[in-house]
Amino acid sequence: MSTDLHRDAVVADTHNDLLMAVTARPAERWAPFFRERWLPQLHEGGVDIQVLPVFIDDQYRPEGALRQTLRMIECAHTLAEGNADTVRLCLDGSQIDQTLAEGKIALVLALESAPGLDANVELLPTLYRLGVRIASIAHWGRTALADGSGEEETGSRLTAAGVAAVREMERLGMIFDVSHLSASGVAHVLELATRPIMATHSSARALRDHHRNLSDEQIRAIAATGGVVCVNFLPAFLSDDPAEYTVDRLVDHIEHIVSVGGIDHVGLGPDFIREVMHDVTPPCCEAFGFSGLDVMATIPGLAGPAGLSSVTDALLKHGFADEEIVKILGDNVLRLFRTQLGRPA
Repeated sequence: MSTDLHRDAVVADTHNDLLMAVTARPAERWAPFFRERWLPQLHEGGVDIQVLPVFIDDQYRPEGALRQTLRMIECAHTLAEGNADTVRLCLDGSQIDQTLAEGKIALVLALESAPGLDANVELLPTLYRLGVRIASIAHWGRTALADGSGEEETGSRLTAAGVAAVREMERLGMIFDVSHLSASGVAHVLELATRPIMATHSSARALRDHHRNLSDEQIRAIAATGGVVCVNFLPAFLSDDPAEYTVDRLVDHIEHIVSVGGIDHVGLGPDFIREVMHDVTPPCCEAFGFSGLDVMATIPGLAGPAGLSSVTDALLKHGFADEEIVKILGDNVLRLFRTQLGRPA
């Protein structure tokens, strides 16, 4: 049964912005709010590994970006320490394995676009010491390190500081995340990388021609490094037709990435954002859009992590074998984390 398959599999979600919602509360509420609001959803969805991106809103940039980065990292530590019976903030693959063996959820810290760094790559070891194990270096626009996908018409490669960041991350044992990076930036990273890289939340450009998605060439190249492409669930990145905002369309993207990169190089990067936006955005702005996209739209039944078993159901319906589904749900990401997290070059 699909319920048993989902429950028994390791389920890894490589992008959930829940830290944004938690840090919107007073510090004394961080741990209890996570326990009350998010833990039930993670448990219902069978999540075993949760990547926690540190995303810094525009209101904090540029002056407050580093301060908010540190605040969100502290929040991750606080919610983990306050819920030590159910979760653990993990620094390497062995800690993830131990945490899973204890029946707890493994949390992994990531930087999304790293605006707190600016060009100060020498701060990467500091953030590593604080627990960060994955990082990207751009979002939609331009940073001191690279151009994001919204600026890809510039054809810009990484800056000198961006090149230094790739090398420093590899030295430390941090995984480089190419989600949100411009096409020319992705190509540059692939030229530089000597270790596996990942896309924590990107879908297939062949099925939805949007700059946030990855081309077949990029998918093949990421797979060739030994990395993993984790599919984004945001409907606007799956189709330009609202009638196709379905779990079947999501599986179409998974199938395509499997056909291009191979079954060992696909994972899940849901990017559940609706609830987070409700929590951090004033009621006047609930119809929040980003660059013409409705980021509040969701796949029916997949508004948050509680619905993740529906992905397993859909994969079975599409003819995936049990052993293939287990890889997609989390084994591919777990393999990458076991071999790369916290492993200095």
